[in-house]
Amino acid sequence: MKKNLIFIGMPAVGKSTVGIVVAKRLGMNFIDVDLLIQEQEHKLLREIIAEVGQEGFLKIENQVNASIQTENSVISPGGSVVYCREAMEHYKKIGTIVYLKASYPTIKKRIRNPKKRGVVLKEGQSLKDLYYERVPYFEKYADITICEDGCRIEDTIGNVLRAVKKRKKKADYRKKLDKRPDRTLK
Repeated sequence: MKKNLIFIGMPAVGKSTVGIVVAKRLGMNFIDVDLLIQEQEHKLLREIIAEVGQEGFLKIENQVNASIQTENSVISPGGSVVYCREAMEHYKKIGTIVYLKASYPTIKKRIRNPKKRGVVLKEGQSLKDLYYERVPYFEKYADITICEDGCRIEDTIGNVLRAVKKRKKKADYRKKLDKRPDRTLK
């Protein structure tokens, strides 16, 4: 099993909230990449986006995410990281990607006001458009998918921990098989 867990998903799925608790329960570090970006740029995310636009922000987001070198960490990047090919390839190499999945009605209920929440929408784009644009990327990169619909935060945390444990058991079993001597008859 890879050394890190990377949480992806739409805003309001709990990447940071679930990530912090999962990190504590597994004895791992927690990294909130949005905070790293803000520290590096000395500005809030909305200020960065206002200054350099969405494309400029994605370049910064890609660079920061692709440069993270860590082990034994739960990493919570922003939802738009899935547009950053270099960053996502890096994450596939250094960790297991956990997609916190919620249906559009669940997201809409959690994000009553996208602008207040800091969700960046293109001119004329709705939250629903953004949701359906990102879902294929989340599904493409996910190693583990956890459905949150109808779940409380404690349920999601438990589901993540069980899925990670199950994946680790499978990886350990495969490793054990790989170490066995070849017993084929010649």
